[in-house]
Amino acid sequence: MIFFSETKFDFCGDEYIYAEISREMRIESTLKALSITNELQERKIPGIIEIYPNNTSYLIRYDPNTISPHHLLEYLRDVDSMKNEHESLNFQSRIIEIPVLYNDEWTKEVSGKYSAQHGGEEKSNFDYVMELTGYSSKEDFIQAHSRPLYFVTSLGFKPGTAWCFPLIKERERIIEVPKYKSPRPFTPERAVGLGGAFTVVYPSDSPGSYQLIGMAAVPVYDVNQKLEPFKESFFLARPGDLWKYRPVSEAEYQNIREQVSSGTYEFNIKHVTFSASRYEEKGDLYIADLMEGLRS
Repeated sequence: MIFFSETKFDFCGDEYIYAEISREMRIESTLKALSITNELQERKIPGIIEIYPNNTSYLIRYDPNTISPHHLLEYLRDVDSMKNEHESLNFQSRIIEIPVLYNDEWTKEVSGKYSAQHGGEEKSNFDYVMELTGYSSKEDFIQAHSRPLYFVTSLGFKPGTAWCFPLIKERERIIEVPKYKSPRPFTPERAVGLGGAFTVVYPSDSPGSYQLIGMAAVPVYDVNQKLEPFKESFFLARPGDLWKYRPVSEAEYQNIREQVSSGTYEFNIKHVTFSASRYEEKGDLYIADLMEGLRS
């Protein structure tokens, strides 16, 4: 049974209302935040300027000359109450496959340069993460990381960064590792990083503090909008997407990179309706049902 404590609302200046559903990272709270913000987008309420969903919260920007902040707050409380039933936490989503070359030479080289900052002494981030999480086999670790679907809970940090949380009901099965002690100055574009329980794909070269475990073969951010998923947006991810990291060999990685460069690569995407109640009831079996028919 999904249970929500009372949402905390705060006024932030003259134009914002912040809603905190939970302080703890719970996938149920993310589902509620996404469901509420989707509902508000569909209602097109006069006076609401922007809506920002986050991991377990959301932020509303409004025009106080159009709508009274206290009237808006009451409206948000009503919508919040309506979304306390898990039967209402359904939404349209996309399963997007992200091919990943795990334990690659590029991120091993980068993490080796900054070994003093990530806590692993002379180890690569990949080997350090394996050690922390108790995996003795690289294949077992790769399988454990790539097996679940990952829920895109929010976008941020840099344009195109998607924060992905694993859809795993048993908390003890979630891979969770510390970030760097201090950020490294360089992270290569498309590097796959782990921080806490979140996985990200770095959209461009940048500083970073997540443990690097691989390289995505596909872009997640494209200002040139070359490939089909980028035709409507520079960003691959949308809040509520479900990402599936698929391990690939170095040969397949290079082949995909060539297809991306030529503009012929086709993302493996399946459109689904995600049901919080069915996920609560069936867990991994429901995730397997969702992935059925995903092009292999």
